[in-house]
Amino acid sequence: MTRAVVQGLVLFFLPFVLFGAYLVIRRRNPLLWSHWSSQSLWLTIAGLGFVVLSLIVTGLVDERQTGAYVPTHVENGRVIPGHFE
Repeated sequence: MTRAVVQGLVLFFLPFVLFGAYLVIRRRNPLLWSHWSSQSLWLTIAGLGFVVLSLIVTGLVDERQTGAYVPTHVENGRVIPGHFE
């Protein structure tokens, strides 16, 4: 779960980081709000687009588990992790 949250946050903030790098390359101060104010809506939309696109791609290409799920249980004093059969 943590990996999914971190991956989503990285993809959301990617347009902001790239725009900040663009401002540095153009020799503008990336800490001034005046450079960000006109672009913040588009950067937010792009970030959300990246997150939604990654969720769609993950849903389409991720490996599907088939069979019944057997939850974690104890057998003969040993913990058997959950698995699909």
